[in-house]
Amino acid sequence: MAAFHFELVSPERLLFAGDVESVVVPGAEGAFTVLKDHAPVMSVLRPGIVEVDESHTKKQRLFVRGGFADVSSHGLTILAELAIPLEDLDAAKIDKQIQDAEEDLNDAVSAEAKRLASEKLDQLREVRAVLSI
Repeated sequence: MAAFHFELVSPERLLFAGDVESVVVPGAEGAFTVLKDHAPVMSVLRPGIVEVDESHTKKQRLFVRGGFADVSSHGLTILAELAIPLEDLDAAKIDKQIQDAEEDLNDAVSAEAKRLASEKLDQLREVRAVLSI
């Protein structure tokens, strides 16, 4: 299979840069697979899993929470709001963080504190939902 260049970037770091055979992207309108010479497209990302096939034997899976995917003649670039390798996620830790976030939301007094606690809780639930897949 022919290879193309792929980069996955989050605000914290460059998580992946290299040649790959295919990438499955969780687009806002549905998942799509990018192969070499894919038509140019830009898509908003939904929370989900990016599946990277570097070769038949080497694959990676990363959780992304929002962002953009840009397919061009130069390859695929994903700019993610948050990206975490799946092996770095622990369901038990996420469950505990959800419980703590629920308590923070219940204890919040101001509208701003409630909004921030609610956003954090939603983000944690998105991560947990992906782990259940």
